[in-house]
Amino acid sequence: MAIEDASFIDERLREEDPIEFISQEVNTRMDMNAIINTAVIVLVALAVLNQVVTINSTIVRGWSLEEMALRIPVDNWNSYSAVLASSPIETKAITSATVYTIGDFIAQRTEGKEMGELDRPRLGRSLIAGLIGHGPMSHIWYGVSENLFNFLHLSTDILGTGAKVAIDQTLWGPLWNNTYIFLLGIMKMNSLGSIWGEMKRTTVPLIVSGLKLWPLAHCVTYGLIPVENRLLWVDLVEIIWVTILATAAAAVPEENGAKDEE
Repeated sequence: MAIEDASFIDERLREEDPIEFISQEVNTRMDMNAIINTAVIVLVALAVLNQVVTINSTIVRGWSLEEMALRIPVDNWNSYSAVLASSPIETKAITSATVYTIGDFIAQRTEGKEMGELDRPRLGRSLIAGLIGHGPMSHIWYGVSENLFNFLHLSTDILGTGAKVAIDQTLWGPLWNNTYIFLLGIMKMNSLGSIWGEMKRTTVPLIVSGLKLWPLAHCVTYGLIPVENRLLWVDLVEIIWVTILATAAAAVPEENGAKDEE
């Protein structure tokens, strides 16, 4: 009976006492976790938006909508490029942290979790994995790989781009996938044996899943995008891939004796 009372909304209050009616709806439909999770997502979105939209309001005074639509993206791109040139590792780390948080959020929602059921520690682990792992490691990889491609005299034609994609999928893809699993395992304080078991369990499935997404995406990465901007393009595609990675990392089989943190 208590559960039924907790979920009951007195419709008569809609007209008799609107404030009490709204209070009932909030208490019934939004638990504290949902409120906290929603607030966190909104704050993160506002923080990212504040970094992206860097145009001073006094500058755009007198601009038409068409001018703002054309000039604001260009000015923001120039600002991003300047920051990227001065602090490449930090910029890429923050970019990857944002993307990995978004990806894990999408993964949890596609798993059927409501806002009040979101695993905030899991979101935090994905953020840290992007911040200290993917961003800095990708910066190093794209620099090293470019030197390797130059050494091998690989051009930007179809054959050259195909060879670059093959090298990426053979070396970088499995390395980062397992690094991600390792970082999450360390942050969850799992045993090294359990982490190793997770790596063995997920390596082949993730390679197979990656072949459905990355070869086409990397034709653009290595065929069209300058080396300094490759991580930004890859991070846009990563939103899809992180959803797959986060889901794979969370789906720990019971026979391994590990627990899935929900």
